[in-house]
Amino acid sequence: MNHLDNHRSLDQHRKDLKRKLEELIGLKKDTESIMRSELQPRKKLKAEVQIWLENVERVNVEVHALDGRIGQVLSTTSLSGEAVKACIEDIWNCLMDDEVPKIGVWGMGGVGKTSIMKVINNQLLKETGKFDIVIWITVSKEMNVAKLQKDIASKIGVEFSGDEDETTRAGRLFETLSQKSRFVMILDDLWEKVSLERIGIPEPSNGTKLVLTTRSADVCRQMGCRMIKVKPLTEEEAWKLFLEKAGCDILNIPAVEPIARSVAKHLCRIQNFKTVSSVVHYIRKIGKLKNEVLFNFGSQKGFVEEMDSMRAGFDRGRAIMNRLISNCLLEVFADEEHARSVKMHDLLRDMALRTAKSRFLVKAGMMLEKAPDVKEWSMNLEKVSLIWNQWLYIPLEMSPPKCPRLTTLLLSHCNIASIPEGFLKHMHGLRIIDLSGNPIKNLPISLSKCPGLTTLLLCGCRIESIPESFFDDTNELKILDLSSNPIKSLPHSLSNLKNLTSLLLAYCEHLGNVPSLSNLGFLKKLDLRGTKIKEIPNGVLSRLCCLQDLIVGETLINGKEVGGLKKLQGTLEGRFYDWHNLNMYLEACRGREEPRQYIIYVGDVNFHTFSENEGKEIVARGCNIYNYQIVLPREIEGLVIGYCNVDCSEEYPLFSRFILFSLSSFSSLKSLYINDCGNMKKLFSPNCVPPNLQMLSVGSCKQLEEIITSVVETEERGMVITEFHLPQLRQLRLAFLPELKSICSAGGVLVCDSLVVFEIVYCPKLKRMGLNLPKLDNVPPSASASANFYLSVRIRPKEWWESVEWDGPQPKSLFDPYVRFW
Repeated sequence: MNHLDNHRSLDQHRKDLKRKLEELIGLKKDTESIMRSELQPRKKLKAEVQIWLENVERVNVEVHALDGRIGQVLSTTSLSGEAVKACIEDIWNCLMDDEVPKIGVWGMGGVGKTSIMKVINNQLLKETGKFDIVIWITVSKEMNVAKLQKDIASKIGVEFSGDEDETTRAGRLFETLSQKSRFVMILDDLWEKVSLERIGIPEPSNGTKLVLTTRSADVCRQMGCRMIKVKPLTEEEAWKLFLEKAGCDILNIPAVEPIARSVAKHLCRIQNFKTVSSVVHYIRKIGKLKNEVLFNFGSQKGFVEEMDSMRAGFDRGRAIMNRLISNCLLEVFADEEHARSVKMHDLLRDMALRTAKSRFLVKAGMMLEKAPDVKEWSMNLEKVSLIWNQWLYIPLEMSPPKCPRLTTLLLSHCNIASIPEGFLKHMHGLRIIDLSGNPIKNLPISLSKCPGLTTLLLCGCRIESIPESFFDDTNELKILDLSSNPIKSLPHSLSNLKNLTSLLLAYCEHLGNVPSLSNLGFLKKLDLRGTKIKEIPNGVLSRLCCLQDLIVGETLINGKEVGGLKKLQGTLEGRFYDWHNLNMYLEACRGREEPRQYIIYVGDVNFHTFSENEGKEIVARGCNIYNYQIVLPREIEGLVIGYCNVDCSEEYPLFSRFILFSLSSFSSLKSLYINDCGNMKKLFSPNCVPPNLQMLSVGSCKQLEEIITSVVETEERGMVITEFHLPQLRQLRLAFLPELKSICSAGGVLVCDSLVVFEIVYCPKLKRMGLNLPKLDNVPPSASASANFYLSVRIRPKEWWESVEWDGPQPKSLFDPYVRFW
């Protein structure tokens, strides 16, 4: 009874403490609100008020730390097996050892890493006084630094305001955690290396510990951890655990026992790959599909019915995939390229393959060195997948498999140099064949004798030529992918592919022509990036009226014909001869939606930038800009102009020459790069500064004098300060501008709330800096610049910085801590 009374008393005290803390935090917020409304600029708080605010924050942290110490007991499951007990003991010993600051607990998925650490977590809270606080953080597969920071903050009593950036949050976490002499932070389910500094976690030392759980030994090594592997159960332990959870009654059903034993065996095995690097490689590659690949494959297989619009098909495929995800049949993750991808759970995959065993032959990523024996190629087979067997070969003496029902054959990334002519002899029902990523130079003629073939994927092979008659009998072909092949020419029989919807020839660097392209009237996607094709002849595109994605890189296309493609609403990438051709395109597609994504080159080729824009962009090179207005797409996000002469017969800012199609504001423009534009003296007039610009880079414009020119005021009115607000501008780069005198004319100030990179290189006449960064006003002079605010000011040469005048409302000295000379 005394124990229960003590527990109730403790619980009541905790509730009372929380209530008092909430009242104190409320009073703190009211005080801060009054301060913001009444405190005058350049005035400081009274010392007693500042001390009171700091004490409130300290109390808040201490209360949350106390709550975390008492209230973070985690629910656990029963653990069994000698290996598990040994693992727990090893982890505990490392935690008690002051010489081990970081511990990496690793092992295959589902082996019990999280369950073991939950036991450790609860044991730390219960038994030892070695640590002040134990912080448990679950890291999602799609790791998000901001979310991780907020999760840590909630555990240690730090409150973030909505406008704090990543670096500021990291500084506050670092400061709070550094004040704790002894803590254990557990990062559960870490999938890749993380920067502790970026998050705000101090490097463990002097009694503090970092423990992480992960599936990858590489992550442990990269993080500098003492590695402890969680080993799978033995087969005996796995079977015992399975019966314990599922119940022995399951053995009364004869048909279920084989599946049950297979599942139990799965609990204790890992595939016998030859090296750890192979394991990592195959985990990343096998069984994982980017969303777009999945949608394409679904449409090829008939899972997604064919629709008029490829976009509608993708939307339908996405709906199906989301339904599978919501029912836990697929799981979502971000791959190494940060693309959203999906994966079927291993157990579910095994069950599906067992169910379809008589119709499917799947040996993906099993390090096969030889194609499965002909006995495994049964008459009933419908689908075969041998992908990612990197040492696979098909013996010449192998008897041709008799698989008349086979519709899908996946052999990509198997290092197959050749396919015996007879191998496909009895596979006349093939609809999909994927040979991508194999060093195949010649295609077997038997492949052209599959009359129902709809999809032929040959990306990344070594095919130099295709026989002239190859496509004579493949009239049903819809998708042909020959990307990244050294092919020099295509056969004229390509014109027989009347049903072709996707022709992918990207990065066929030796290909100079596509014969009879205009005959492919049902083509929806054409990709010619990186080929030697200089121009699509007039009259061709106008016959491809079903095109939805036109991706031809720097190949010249006719603006009027492209504008006439009414279904072109997916992706457009191509080159127009000049501004006039661009205007013809915009006029021809008046009244229709712009493509969802485009990059349009205007003028010369071979002009590349460091633009990070991946949406809607115009890149112009060598196009002279005269005294007429140039029309741009209404939702343009990126504009790159280089090596363009500007007619400066009048004082007229360059950007005033541009107008938007049907709109008057450049509200969508995010990035602007101007390089080597002769005769240009001014860039913006006051009324045409893009309000949502995030990146502005101007370089090598020899006559440029001002970035923004202001309206000249009369002497009677005197000097009027004009503020130009670019609240989203993050990067401002000015380089090699010998005549640049000011960013804004006299009386003008550029206000940038979000600037993080400010770069000035060799602008010797720039003497007036009308720049205002409001965030700098909120940085305490004593605070560490790296911990509380991120700004990089890069200057060359150093002598210029020492002589420049700072005309803005902030003193130049405020910027000094952030300046780097290079």
